[in-house]
Amino acid sequence: MQTESKRMSDPKRGRKDPDGNMPLTGHLRELRNRVIVCLAVLTAAFLVMLAFAGRLVTFLLALGEKYDYRFVYIAPQELLLQYFQTAFVFAIFVSLPVILFELWSFISPGLTKKEKTGCRLVMVFGFLFAGAGILFAYYIMIPFMLRFLGTLNAGTPIASSISVQNYISFLLLIFMIFAAVFELPVAASGLTALGILKAGWMKKGRKIIIVLIFFIAAIITPPDVTSQIMVAIPMIVLFEISILLCSIIEKAQNSRTS
Repeated sequence: MQTESKRMSDPKRGRKDPDGNMPLTGHLRELRNRVIVCLAVLTAAFLVMLAFAGRLVTFLLALGEKYDYRFVYIAPQELLLQYFQTAFVFAIFVSLPVILFELWSFISPGLTKKEKTGCRLVMVFGFLFAGAGILFAYYIMIPFMLRFLGTLNAGTPIASSISVQNYISFLLLIFMIFAAVFELPVAASGLTALGILKAGWMKKGRKIIIVLIFFIAAIITPPDVTSQIMVAIPMIVLFEISILLCSIIEKAQNSRTS
């Protein structure tokens, strides 16, 4: 009786049945705890980034000042809101490793060894490709866009006074777009490893996808051919890399089954 009562009072042992399986309530409790951890880390990161918000905003404004942009804010709270927006975006980036770790800790017990290895590779290369996309946007696309857009008023009596809100929102959007675009090879490789995507499908739809790439490039860039090409070419290169990686994964899977 004493042993049985001790077993019943032990919350850690009570979370699993004799076969080692956790009931639904246990999974929900664990999910709740991990969400709380993620929110706590995100809140702490936001408060830290808020202390550096002025420097972060100044850093982003410096990109436009190179091309003689003059910045204004047209509402009393506009600059303050940009401090909060910038701090929140950077806080998400800083908290992302912890969020992914908590997600991994929650789903990894239900994965096989092969699936765990694949998920680790996706996370690592996901970070690398996202970083490459941000660097591409910072060093190539944003300077080109700012230079082009800053010359549109040449020869006209129009003076450029840029809203801080519109400018910072534009830069953060460009960073997020290219971070997402550069994830294409990682996403394609993961879907191929799961058997959802085939390299042959991508090869057959290459022409249609290239047209879609140029259409997307036309939406996210200024209305000129040069900037559209500068965006479309990296996307096409990433698409071809995706096909190559998917083909390698399929060959590896076929060699294991044969």
